[in-house]
Amino acid sequence: MSAKFFALLTVIGANKLAKATALGTTLKITQMAVGDGGGTLPMPSEEQTKLVNEKRRAGINTLFIDSKNSNQIVAEQVIPENEGGYWIREIGLFDDEGSLIAVGNCPETYKPQLQEGSGRTQTIRMILTVSHTESVELKVDPSVILATRESVDNAIEIASKSILDTVEKEYATKDEVKKKFDNSNIVHEKGVSKEKVISQKGVTELFQPKGNYQPVVIMSLLRHLI
Repeated sequence: MSAKFFALLTVIGANKLAKATALGTTLKITQMAVGDGGGTLPMPSEEQTKLVNEKRRAGINTLFIDSKNSNQIVAEQVIPENEGGYWIREIGLFDDEGSLIAVGNCPETYKPQLQEGSGRTQTIRMILTVSHTESVELKVDPSVILATRESVDNAIEIASKSILDTVEKEYATKDEVKKKFDNSNIVHEKGVSKEKVISQKGVTELFQPKGNYQPVVIMSLLRHLI
């Protein structure tokens, strides 16, 4: 049984990708369009230069290589809840010159408008299999991009790991601070009070360069030592 829903490179897209691969350049994918197919489910054709009945075209949110298949490129676009009022049956990818690079169809879905009493944010995804994924590049306008929950979660995970790696490499631990300083030389009793305060000698010692130790971090850790 042949597939009912699929995406493919157009003749223009295949030629541009082959040229980019041969010259060592990249094919810049910039936009995704959706359409209603003129009321019926269209069959994608390599000869297409446009969608059957385009309803919306806007910048792509993200384009990435599938982590489970290195020959698959995944393109995503988020349609905000305040746009809609049409059916979605066809999808197209366009480059920075406005050429239709890839076209596909999808199970029909209605994108409502808020004025109709129901609104939702909808993510449209197209998956393409190509032989040279390194020849495809995403070009976006960051001022009009909406993030999917998945892309935000991935960005947070990457940023968190980077911060932890930096902290581990650059900042002193509490035990390291204990080894670096002698408490008896850093604090003294204030008059008859048993309260401990940082001595002048301690302050001077703290702000002397100590390899990669950071004075601000050491001061913070010192509060727990005294």
